[in-house]
Amino acid sequence: MWRYASALPLAQGEVPVSLGEGTTPMREQPELAREIGIARLWVKDEGLNPTASFKARGMSAAVTRAAALGVPGFVVPTAGNAGAALAAYGAAAGITVRVYAPRTTPAPILATISALGAELCLVDGHIGDAGKQSRAFATESGYFDVSTLREPYRIEGKKTMGIEVAEQLGWMLPTHIIYPTGGGTGLIGMWKVFAEMRDGGWLPPDVAFPRMIVAQASGCAPMVRAFEAHADRATPWENPETHASGLRVPGPLGDRLILRALYESGGDAAAVDEDVIRADTIRLSRASGIDAAPEGGCALGVLEKLVRQKRIPDDAEVVLFNTGSGASYRF
Repeated sequence: MWRYASALPLAQGEVPVSLGEGTTPMREQPELAREIGIARLWVKDEGLNPTASFKARGMSAAVTRAAALGVPGFVVPTAGNAGAALAAYGAAAGITVRVYAPRTTPAPILATISALGAELCLVDGHIGDAGKQSRAFATESGYFDVSTLREPYRIEGKKTMGIEVAEQLGWMLPTHIIYPTGGGTGLIGMWKVFAEMRDGGWLPPDVAFPRMIVAQASGCAPMVRAFEAHADRATPWENPETHASGLRVPGPLGDRLILRALYESGGDAAAVDEDVIRADTIRLSRASGIDAAPEGGCALGVLEKLVRQKRIPDDAEVVLFNTGSGASYRF
């Protein structure tokens, strides 16, 4: 992703903390598009990033900036993949990492965090509970808090997904982007960078931006509820439950920015239940050869639901994000 250094927070002559993140494949799936009833469908596989998720992009940018500022250590709450990514980039930078994660986090992800040398603290409850402990530790220790949207640089790394989508489509954009949404930094970052690319001459001045679509699990759908109520912020979800751990975020800190992107883009938001997520994770994997994570299965389920309800037209050209690797969930 550092090929796009001119659009990223990197000082002249500075070497980023990188593990080779970015430039993930985006493959067209014509048969799946026909089955669902749309013109074209591409799946962008973020599970092939270092540490097996899109979180690598944000942590590369965040750790690069924080290391340059001389922080004594990093701390983060996580639903799983962010902790694994911070552990990896902290190790690469030679900076101590502490991770707070719910006990229900998939075991392979927890094992990865420990293997990379981070101090792992298991928490009863969800990521919101982990966040409280993480912030308290940051205050008392002076460690840098890398929580979603509590620092500006993870968004900068995540926006490179939007640049890659445009580049991989020949500097054009799809009509719709389906994004599985927990904390929502990926969606926020992409919406931010589309305007930056247009204003910087990377895209035509009259380019039509994609309609941004939030995909969530029915057991934790604060953004869907807020969107359906035409609200400008989300109310935290009570008793969040889903096996797609990256979607188990009851109170996204970026709720207002997510909703703004949906309203400005003419987008949408929908949720599907656990059975749909499980079935469509398998369907996505077997149709594409991608080792899909449940979050990717959720995105596919939401796409099909919205097409069936005529909320996505049959001439749509859609990019669907698989944000992590299915292997991270198997134990």
